[in-house]
Amino acid sequence: MLTITSTQIDAWLAGFMFPLARILAMIASSPIFGNKQVTTRVKIGFSVILTIIIAPTIGAMPTVAIGSGQGLLIMIQQIIIGIAMGFTMRLIFSAVEMAGELSGLQMGLGFASFYDPINANHSAIIAQWLGMIAALAFLSMNGHLYMLSGLAESFQTLPIGNMMSNQGFYSVASWGGSIFAYALQISLPILAALLITNIALGILTRAAPQLNLFAVGFPITLAIGFFVLALSMPYFSPLLDRLIQEGLGTMMINLIQSNQR
Repeated sequence: MLTITSTQIDAWLAGFMFPLARILAMIASSPIFGNKQVTTRVKIGFSVILTIIIAPTIGAMPTVAIGSGQGLLIMIQQIIIGIAMGFTMRLIFSAVEMAGELSGLQMGLGFASFYDPINANHSAIIAQWLGMIAALAFLSMNGHLYMLSGLAESFQTLPIGNMMSNQGFYSVASWGGSIFAYALQISLPILAALLITNIALGILTRAAPQLNLFAVGFPITLAIGFFVLALSMPYFSPLLDRLIQEGLGTMMINLIQSNQR
């Protein structure tokens, strides 16, 4: 007669629920997979499939019950680790959208906002356009596959039962701070060109006061903004590739530092 003890049931639940918590948190907070257009049912189903694939390769699990205090603490730890991993990659797209916001504001398109199906809200048209290009480039570079590979490797780098160190959290915060610098670098060519354009228009208006600045300046800033944006597009893909590689590296370095504490 086959008998199953409560200890075995707790071990089976722990072997499935602990990895599922990290995977689901990472999927929900990551770009592409965590978009609001992806339904909750799809996210949960995809996370369950990944858990079934990854769980047999993890190894020994903490022998604790899911409903115990220690089990709930481990569950919270896995959720925090997953959110930190997904948040690290999502910051890249935040930098691209911020660059679009700055560029559109200087071009005079700050008022032109449309519904963004990726984030399920209204955003500036330039930010939405750059965000779509970044998403397509991320998929074409197999960034989603590298992200899933890093997720599977994280269970070996930072096993279940361990928590991210203070250095790991500090690295995530530092990466978030550097994102603003990257956003400024992406939008800097357009900002510099439009700054020179506005200075020239100011001098022209000073020399010819009868010139209608709003009737002449707005089309000029729009034309120059789109022209510089088109010229900078060939350099956008290498910069995005570097951001993705640095984001993946930051995500794994945080786990390595946490495991070596």
